Parts: sequence; structure tokens; C-alpha cells
Amino acid sequence: MNAKSGQGAQNLPVITVTTFDGTRHEIQPKPGGSLMQAILDNGIPGIDADCGGECSCATCHVILPDEWYDRLGDPSSDEEAMLGMNPEITPTSRLSCQIPISSELNGLSVELPEFQF
Repeated sequence: MNAKSGQGAQNLPVITVTTFDGTRHEIQPKPGGSLMQAILDNGIPGIDADCGGECSCATCHVILPDEWYDRLGDPSSDEEAMLGMNPEITPTSRLSCQIPISSELNGLSVELPEFQF
């Protein structure tokens, strides 16, 4: 029995990732990892993850809707420093390596920018 059809599926968040070309990908990652890792694990193009999730680059940049940015809280000073080097930063930009997967993310929708820096 897989997680999507099994009894535990209701505890998995459903997250929509929209690539720059407008393609929408719906994923159900297991809690515990990061959004960056979930995007990579699902083969969605657009995340480079050069530093492997160490918050020492900005190549896992995602753009959140306003309400989700407010819900997840402000980025750490380290995350802000990395985002500050990105010329395509938006007011709701975050690094996906800094967003832990939990059931609280059910309904989250993120967009991937055209380029990762």
C-alpha cells in the first residue's frame, strides 16, 4: 500500500510547485525533510540546490503567495543574506531548504523563478 492510497495519506501535506513555464506539480512529501529536498525527490526542474541545503547559496529560491509568506514567518538572518545576493528576489522569496515539511504545509503553493543564482 503506498502513502497516497493508504491510511496515512491524510497526514501528508499536498503542495503545489509551479515551474517558471507554468507547469503545476502536485506533491505529497513526507514530513521531516525540507521543501527543497521534496522538490528534488519529485524530479521537478528549476531547483539547483548547489549547497545541498546548507543555506550557503540561493539556488533553491521559491516565491510564496503573500498569505503563506506571513504564515511561515520571516527568514533567518542567514537566509536573508543569501537571498540578498539574488537579483530576482521578491518580497515573498524564501529558500526552500529552510522550509521544513510538516502537515502544516497542506495547501502550500510555491512558484519557481526563471533562474537560480
